[in-house]
Amino acid sequence: MLTNTQLHNFAALALRVGANIQPDQEVVIRCDVQCADFAHIIAEKAYDFGAKYVHIQWRDERLARINMLGASKQTLTEVPDYLTAQTDYFIDHRVCLISISAGDPNIMKGCDPDKMQASSLASMRANARFRAATMSNLLRWTIVSIPTREWAMQVFPGVEPEVAIDRMWDAIGHIMRLDTEDPTRAWREHIDTLHRRADFLNRHNFEYIRLHNARGTDLRVGLATDHIWLAAEEMGQDGLPFTANMPTEEIFTAPHCRKIDGKVVNALPLVNNGNIIDDFEITFANGRVTDYSAKVGYDALKNILTTDDGVLSLGEIALIGKHSPIAESGILFYNTLFDENASCHLAFGASYPTTVRGGNDMTDEQLNAHGMNRSLQHVDFMVGTDDIDIDGVTYDGKTVALFRDGEWVV
Repeated sequence: MLTNTQLHNFAALALRVGANIQPDQEVVIRCDVQCADFAHIIAEKAYDFGAKYVHIQWRDERLARINMLGASKQTLTEVPDYLTAQTDYFIDHRVCLISISAGDPNIMKGCDPDKMQASSLASMRANARFRAATMSNLLRWTIVSIPTREWAMQVFPGVEPEVAIDRMWDAIGHIMRLDTEDPTRAWREHIDTLHRRADFLNRHNFEYIRLHNARGTDLRVGLATDHIWLAAEEMGQDGLPFTANMPTEEIFTAPHCRKIDGKVVNALPLVNNGNIIDDFEITFANGRVTDYSAKVGYDALKNILTTDDGVLSLGEIALIGKHSPIAESGILFYNTLFDENASCHLAFGASYPTTVRGGNDMTDEQLNAHGMNRSLQHVDFMVGTDDIDIDGVTYDGKTVALFRDGEWVV
């Protein structure tokens, strides 16, 4: 367990380095009821930093499972008006948003996949405006995580729950740099390192990225016209910086949704809507999925890939070296916030408009002309292995080695 000082430092990181709270700003904390104690610490710290008011959107994953099992498919697709009215209020009042991502990776195991898909699709449609507000950086936001009982037992099987939770706290504390003398300073130094690599990639303006490993990945990913590599700290539309994911180890940009060819094999399991998907491979031609398979969670993968037309292409490519603190921990977290920062990854679905120059001011037609992908979904999946080689190829045909054997060479 973290010390009380470390917990308060954690909350401060989420508010200051993460969402970058401003005086007299409203704060929204989104979390499961299991995370109430930490949510309250964040709320108290928010007022220390001058918050106007703190809202908490409670989730209850156990109730979500009960509803998924007990309610009809029709009922599960009916999103109450008060929920969208609430998120509209948050957008209109330009809140800063903190999400606590924590829960049981298997919570929806055994539930009807058709009901789950219908419910998820209805929710995404109802929350389209809110999603657009975060993906375009209209709102400053961040995601952090803390252990929960079932999650810790999944990550550390065969030990007592209390021991598993303690191990999770130790791992998260180290990954979040809470064991350093000055966590905020450590984060600033880390952010600077990531931005130096992003600057290197931007200077080369690659036409496409090539990925290859012994597991079977052999993929060419064209990059969007006027793409920008981003890292860690981004800029909100209000001109203030924020760090969307904590932890974060990635440098990322937008693929060209019509210029992706080859095959990719996952490196780590994907947890989506309470289901584990593993041992899967995806084939692309001209930017679209043409074939896919999975030994574990095929129906869950199928549900992702049948959400809409846009999910059959990619919206993100992100590069992470194998010596990141998360990768070196050797822990499989079954949680995308952590696992995507242990491995290079791609994302089915929507591109972030911030990853092309002037993207926030473009129409959908203009974004499409740049190769940006549009979808209700954005689902990260991990592809980086210890032996992955990655090259960038410029428009004049020059090849630049970026990764060898899973690590940066630049």
